[in-house]
Amino acid sequence: MLTYNIRGENLEVTDPIKDYVEKKVGKLERYFETPPSSEVHVNLSVYNDEQTIEVTIPMKNLLLRAEEHNADLYAAIDLVVDKLERQIRKYKTKVNRRSRQEGAPKYVFAELEREAQEQRELNNNDDSDIEIVRTKRFDLKPMDSEEAALQMDLLGHAFYVFTNADTDETNIVYKRRDGKYGLIET
Repeated sequence: MLTYNIRGENLEVTDPIKDYVEKKVGKLERYFETPPSSEVHVNLSVYNDEQTIEVTIPMKNLLLRAEEHNADLYAAIDLVVDKLERQIRKYKTKVNRRSRQEGAPKYVFAELEREAQEQRELNNNDDSDIEIVRTKRFDLKPMDSEEAALQMDLLGHAFYVFTNADTDETNIVYKRRDGKYGLIET
């Protein structure tokens, strides 16, 4: 059974909203043999009449994360659950394909994210002062560059930091403008 940590920003999380989130996100349990033992983090916020929902489900072998914006909160919840379902299906398809080709995946995934909206805000900041608006900490799990690129795609990010399983060094995989992938070795 999933446990939820639902927070509201500029919004009171009422029982009907909480029930709707738990009902919709709870449907994702059907994709797992055993439900994730971690807590589902849900952040709801309202800015300038736009509702935003961000859902993060940290699991042993995968980090699921999706964010959606909409004028209607309930529509945003539906859209974010659809995104999470697509991520799960994509992950399961890739894992099944890999396990048929070369055995089960050896390593778990880690997550580093910079939200595109925050980056745009930082890039559009005309002040000469640099302001760090968000800090994230996490453990880097060993994986190969292909697994890191898959995790980056699942999260919808432009780059991904990971520990290279072969060299035990921190590497960064990123998506190039031509649609191919690049690898930065530190």
